[in-house]
Amino acid sequence: MNIEKAKKRIAKQVKKGVNGYPKITLEYFGKTTELATDVIISFTLEENSEVQEQKFVNKSDIREDETIQSMIVKIIERADAATVTQVDGVSLIK
Repeated sequence: MNIEKAKKRIAKQVKKGVNGYPKITLEYFGKTTELATDVIISFTLEENSEVQEQKFVNKSDIREDETIQSMIVKIIERADAATVTQVDGVSLIK
């Protein structure tokens, strides 16, 4: 899957809004707000259940990495996520 298609599919899922569980949250991190080198994907099966997290790291901008963005799409599809949220911008790595 090409990068633009993957990004559009993720954005489409985010635009659907909150529709219950299972829920996936995406948050990008970097040393600056311009370059995201990490992404944490949080998965919540149901309300009050333990949150599972998976982290991916890249040397270049992870938002432009075709493999990782395609993997995020696959994770969303396999989880059959009712809700996909994304934290705006790039959070700074502490």
